[in-house]
Amino acid sequence: MIASREPGRVVIKVLVTDDEPLIRAGIRMILASADDIDVVGEAANGREAVQRAQAGRVDVVLLDLQMPVMDGLTALAELRRTVPETNVLVLTTFGKQQNVSRSLAEGSAGFLLKDSAPAELIGAVRAATAGDAYLSPAATRHVVNSLASGQHVLRTEQARRRLEALSAREGEVLALLGEGLSNADAGQRLHMSEATVKTHVSRILAKLGCENRVQAALLARDAGLGVVSPARDGRAGRTGLDGPAAGVGGLRGRGPRRRSRERARTVRSRRRGATGAR
Repeated sequence: MIASREPGRVVIKVLVTDDEPLIRAGIRMILASADDIDVVGEAANGREAVQRAQAGRVDVVLLDLQMPVMDGLTALAELRRTVPETNVLVLTTFGKQQNVSRSLAEGSAGFLLKDSAPAELIGAVRAATAGDAYLSPAATRHVVNSLASGQHVLRTEQARRRLEALSAREGEVLALLGEGLSNADAGQRLHMSEATVKTHVSRILAKLGCENRVQAALLARDAGLGVVSPARDGRAGRTGLDGPAAGVGGLRGRGPRRRSRERARTVRSRRRGATGAR
């Protein structure tokens, strides 16, 4: 069933890449049920995906890993180099820890398995377009296991030095993004506009040299700020850091929660002092 589209509605342009025609057809059918997604092309290997993404505007490339001519990881690196404005979602049969780690390190906007529910695939495409990262539960577990085993891309001291480039406000925004908050939700929490949050996010990614929010979250975890956790309801979700903004503040002095507690103790102390003086 192809969904009808409202006139003037922004449509997400998707390129489906897989060496199996039946898989491509199935993905196209699923995405056609969403009124804000349009499959503008297909590719049977990584080289075709790169060429088609370079030839015309594509918002999201769905990319299999094991393909002939050019494999998915090689294509991912080439896509990030030549069309960085295009988001790449890895959609594959194999959820090996090495595949997850390498695809995230190369800058993918998410990682899903082919047995994911149709709604999960549609949600992942929308999340990638919004600038969020999306991981299936299996992929999230691999990230957690990788971090727990100490297999970090960046060492702790290197990560901490990189986070020192952030301002206090950028540190607070990073922590909220790590909790999985959208720009709008982060803006409400910090009492700023969504546009201002978006500006902070762009600066954070630029300063940290990160392709997307997943890489920023992993970098923050390497610095000892929290744990990348799966969605609490057991479904796939945005990946981030557990923990308050105080984690980032800890590198630069005191976090906002700690400062609030200290202010409260100071007020109580002053009140006791004033009572005693009477």
